[in-house]
This record gives sequence, C-alpha cells and structure tokens, in this order.
Amino acid sequence: MSEQAEALVATWIEAERTAVPRLSGLQLQALLITYRSPGINLTGMAEQVGAAPPTVSRLCDRLEAAGLLVRHRATTSRREIGLTLTAHGYEMLAALTERRFLAVRRVLQHVPAAQREALLAGLRAFSEATEPATGGGPDL
Repeated sequence: MSEQAEALVATWIEAERTAVPRLSGLQLQALLITYRSPGINLTGMAEQVGAAPPTVSRLCDRLEAAGLLVRHRATTSRREIGLTLTAHGYEMLAALTERRFLAVRRVLQHVPAAQREALLAGLRAFSEATEPATGGGPDL
C-alpha cells in the first residue's frame, strides 16, 4: 500500500515541479487555502498552515511580490487584513490543476478499465472521508 500511495503522490508532485513560478509546498498550500477561502485573514491562514503569523506574513509578502496574492483591508474590521488571489494566481492554479490532471491521466491510460473505475471509486471515498478533517471545498 505504501508503494502505491508513493507512486500516486510522486505523479502529483511531478506536475508541481513544472509550475511557473516554482512554489514551495507552503506557498502552494497558502494559495490553495486562499482560493478556497477568499478574504481569509493572516491569523486564519496561520492556523490552517500550522505556522506563526509572522511566518505567514512573510510568506504572503513573497506571494504578493510574485503577483499571485493581494492583501486588502477587511470590510468587517479596518485592523484586519484579508487575502485574495490575483488573476495571475488563479491562472497559475488552473494551469497546475491541468498539469496534475494530465499527469494522472497519462498513468491511468495504462490501467485496465475495470481497475481504473475501482481506483476512482476508492479515491472518491478517500476524499469524502477526509472532508471533516480538511473542511472539504472545491477541488483544484
């Protein structure tokens, strides 16, 4: 089971290696969180990535400098800063999603149809089982 999971993860990660700009795992995680929770504040982001707020602030500095994320004053509190993806951030995530899809599809083409359907059903069940832990949200 471990080898099979590693093969799937390796295929998934390989698509990330070709991302432009190249992002760290934490940067990508921050973009995905922002995609799923537009307007999230720095404290919420820090909680979700498991890092201290100053670390997340520096992370957002880099993402903002790359043109992937913008900070703005929250409408509910002038002291609160919200985070939103830029058009470039959305495009980068969409391109990454497409690369991941194609990478997995290339592998699945070599899997017999019945096994492919069973695998996809199993992955759907796995995804549903993780929703309470991850909060669900749209796939990207």
